[in-house]
Amino acid sequence: MHDWNVVVNLHEHSFQKAFKELQGFGIVNETDFFNVLAMKVGDINRFLENLQEWIANHPDFLTRIARIVPVTDTFTFQSPEEFEAKAKEIVLQWVPQLAGKSFHVRIHRRGFKGRLSSLDEEHFLDKILLEALEKAGTPGRITFENPDAIAIVETLGQWAGLACWKREDLERYPWMRID
Repeated sequence: MHDWNVVVNLHEHSFQKAFKELQGFGIVNETDFFNVLAMKVGDINRFLENLQEWIANHPDFLTRIARIVPVTDTFTFQSPEEFEAKAKEIVLQWVPQLAGKSFHVRIHRRGFKGRLSSLDEEHFLDKILLEALEKAGTPGRITFENPDAIAIVETLGQWAGLACWKREDLERYPWMRID
């Protein structure tokens, strides 16, 4: 698998057209997963703005796309333990931006079936963040109703990508469909 920082889930029967359209925004690669593309873009914020403008002029594009999820950090892992150690290191960097905020962790796992549980890993990372926020004196809380932020984890086999998106970002780019 090639280096990536965006995961795109496609609707059925839209692969070829969406693949071609997305090439204008970065390097697009097929994955081993049905209707899932991996992209590498130079600048996530510029990508979001350019895609937002393009969607405004080509609204039918959204009929081909189920989700678009940019991530800010990626890593490879060989075991659940390695996944947890690397994911923990990344999410702890988000403690200052989650101070006193509501949030939840959402994992979209592809691959590692039977070895990595999305639900267990979501709980693990929720707990890590809640404990760190409490220790910092800025407790946060888990909520699924209009949270201040969503910490997203996307896995493609033994690759993981993570990002923390604020409510304002999710409202500005509703087509990301992170949750």
